[in-house]
Amino acid sequence: FLTGFGSLMQDVLWCFSQVKGTIDAGVTESDIISTVEFNHTGELLATGDKGGRVVIFQREQESKNQPHRRGEYNVYSTFQSHEPEFDYLKSLEIEEKINKIRWLPQQNAAYFLLSTNDKTVKLWKVSERDKRPEGYNLKDEDGRLRDPSMITVLRVPVLRPMDLMVEATPRRVFANAHTYHINSISVNSDYETYMSADDLRINLWNFEITNQSFNIVDIKPANMEELTEVITAAEFHPHHCNTFVYSSSKGTIRLCDMRTAALCDRHAKFFEEPEDPSNRSFFSEIISSISDVKFSHSGRYIMTRDYLTVKVWDLNMENRPIETYQVHDYLRSKLCSLYENDCIFDKFECVWNGSDSVIMTGSYNNFFRMFDRNTKRDVTLEASRENSKPRAILKPRKVCVGGKRRKDEISVDSLDFSKKILHTAWHPSENIIAVAATNNLYIFQDKVN
Repeated sequence: FLTGFGSLMQDVLWCFSQVKGTIDAGVTESDIISTVEFNHTGELLATGDKGGRVVIFQREQESKNQPHRRGEYNVYSTFQSHEPEFDYLKSLEIEEKINKIRWLPQQNAAYFLLSTNDKTVKLWKVSERDKRPEGYNLKDEDGRLRDPSMITVLRVPVLRPMDLMVEATPRRVFANAHTYHINSISVNSDYETYMSADDLRINLWNFEITNQSFNIVDIKPANMEELTEVITAAEFHPHHCNTFVYSSSKGTIRLCDMRTAALCDRHAKFFEEPEDPSNRSFFSEIISSISDVKFSHSGRYIMTRDYLTVKVWDLNMENRPIETYQVHDYLRSKLCSLYENDCIFDKFECVWNGSDSVIMTGSYNNFFRMFDRNTKRDVTLEASRENSKPRAILKPRKVCVGGKRRKDEISVDSLDFSKKILHTAWHPSENIIAVAATNNLYIFQDKVN
């Protein structure tokens, strides 16, 4: 990976940087990581979990004494973003689970990020404090008010050094705009607005206005019995503030232009691949549902993830994808059992590397897959505490479909479907990745000679 993914594919060497979290029998549901996101510089990495917590990791600065420590991430801040709520009007519990986190570009010394659960989006400010004011006139050192009649000398408060404290404070709360569960949030390139998407609607928000949003997509039919598809993911174009895409459970992608109309009922472009009749089955509609859509950093391509494949689409070609990568085609014969244990409804995410040359997505058995778009090579790696010690080499894995199994292969029948990589993130400019496996965060970096 020193010169791109091609060099990594020659010997598939990855250096295991760090593991966050523990594996034990007492893992609670609230500890399961539900989203992972690097900030725009890659210096910070945020994770959200089903317990409504956000944990931010900060990258260690390189030191002359320990140059290899560059790249390690340590806990920077932890805070409770969302609490469980109850909708008394509909008699529904609203989970505290963090569905998505999105960073805003850094404008000053503080950091800002958006986090959302099923109903409410919050804007958080994360800032540092290493000085405290002392020498108040009306307060003593313990903060208690002093008797004004006892004050004989006017003092000028001064700032004294103190231990570094990282504070997370909610600056905005965007609520009461979604009837259904929020599945996506995306910050616009104008950095003044962002959108939030649920199953049937997409809303546009201004960062300064919390009590109202503008509905830009509404696919709810007059009669809910006529409902044929739902919105599964949405994202703004990285450079054009008027353009966004959203995907559907029917395996289609719509590109919308907000300049054409206030309500984007009519799409500017419609991306759909014709179905091969020979592959038609009972599960065809389920596995064709798109679980994630991502613009490339260049803005030229769209990447989508369905249950079995990752596809890359050119914005200038709507009738079929230009690239299709099989993530775990060996599961095609297992769809019946995957349907029975509900795994077929798992929503895998996908990410680009910084140069758009490599794509990554997750699979089962704590496997994650990488595809080099230039060489068409691919590799399967495993995020596992058992075979990954810090700074150890990460070896490629192979799945045996049938016949004789080699020593280093794993049989498709022995895959653990309870261990799954749904959430991954790639550093914006370096070959550092973050992989969430249940309650563990794995951070890998390329091998340094």
